[in-house]
Amino acid sequence: MRVLTLCLFALLTACAGMEKKSINYDVEGQNHEGFIASGAKEGEKKPGVLIVHEWWGHNDYAKKRAKMLAKQGYVAMSIDMYGDGKTASHPKTAGKFAQKAMGDFPLAKKRFEKALEILKSRDDLDTDKIAAIGYCFGGGVVLNMARSGVDLDLVASFHGSLDSQIKADKKTFKPKVLVFNGADDPMVKKESINSFKKEMKTAKVDYEFFNYEGAKHGFTNKMADKKGKKFDLPLAYDKKADKDSWEKLLAELNTL
Repeated sequence: MRVLTLCLFALLTACAGMEKKSINYDVEGQNHEGFIASGAKEGEKKPGVLIVHEWWGHNDYAKKRAKMLAKQGYVAMSIDMYGDGKTASHPKTAGKFAQKAMGDFPLAKKRFEKALEILKSRDDLDTDKIAAIGYCFGGGVVLNMARSGVDLDLVASFHGSLDSQIKADKKTFKPKVLVFNGADDPMVKKESINSFKKEMKTAKVDYEFFNYEGAKHGFTNKMADKKGKKFDLPLAYDKKADKDSWEKLLAELNTL
């Protein structure tokens, strides 16, 4: 009984020590709704991670990943790339939101950089160690932020889009890149993969590309199966790919 009590106390203490809060911030006169989770202890300065949501918007899934990173001791912020905390429940709406957001890239970059500014302003952040990760729509976002010269140390894309009108330039592209892709994802064409790899090599980017056999789009999200069936989309959760990609991300973050 005493051992059980001590274990429960340790668990509650660990949870109590994690900071979790929603945050509102302004970009071009529009409200944006972010979420911050920090696992840094008092007096510590830890690496920071920005998280960009899927095309569904800044929902609980992005926040869940922020809390997972905080449990590993990082300072994580999931951000709002649509404004006003908009989320979509139907793929047609999600597609419109995503297209509009990236159709105005200067505004998208302002949204991203404002969140980065907020993260950097924290006392518990090591400003020399900042990563950005994204899922689906968000994977394309973080890659494009790196392409546009945003100062990051690591970028990781999970089942994200690879095509872009912005091309990596070895003079301005700064972070290491991790790409986790589903080999059976019809949304990411083989031609896109080949073009992306050629782009990275031409720009001399330090990158790794992981292609998970049998994995489809959205393989990290446990809701993918349900949404795939509901909307007849090639979405499916893949436990093995999810676990391996997350472990590889954590291993890379540990080197920052």
